[in-house]
Amino acid sequence: MPLRVISGTAGGLHLKSPKRHALRPTQDRIRQVIFSSLAEVVPGARVLDLFAGTGSFGIEALSRGAASATFVEKEAEAVQCIRDNLLYCKLKGDVRQADAMAYLDGTPSDRFDLIFADPPYIKSYGPLDDDPLLKKITPFLAPDGLFAWEHYSGGTVQNSPLWEVVRHRTYGETGLTFLRFIRDK
Repeated sequence: MPLRVISGTAGGLHLKSPKRHALRPTQDRIRQVIFSSLAEVVPGARVLDLFAGTGSFGIEALSRGAASATFVEKEAEAVQCIRDNLLYCKLKGDVRQADAMAYLDGTPSDRFDLIFADPPYIKSYGPLDDDPLLKKITPFLAPDGLFAWEHYSGGTVQNSPLWEVVRHRTYGETGLTFLRFIRDK
């Protein structure tokens, strides 16, 4: 089934996907649930879409009124798809061809109100508290920023003193956790 923008200025438009690279794009119904719960957060937000693939998270956010979106994807064909999808949807975004983890090793030029990450994941059970992504993402989050992390449903963030679990849901093999970094007040 083709991937589409669910709502907003580009609602209903179908997104292009790379032909040669196996991506695991987030299903429309899961993105719909995600964005329904973020309805008050997205307008005006600065968004970072890591492991961007087709760019569906960032494009959906822009379509719904996000102020800006930065897309980070390492595969050249996927990067071109993101650029084509932005053009087709009449949206603008900053597309960077880079490995997401290497990008997070850099110094942030901006902080983001909303960060989406849908990294490749292995099917394993247990806590995700020590995942390197959690350690690297914090300098990129704005105060009160939200991190939406898609992962295998068997993993959870359980006892992290640094992260507040705002919401955790599972959809078949997909786990989705919304996190807020706990900053010293």
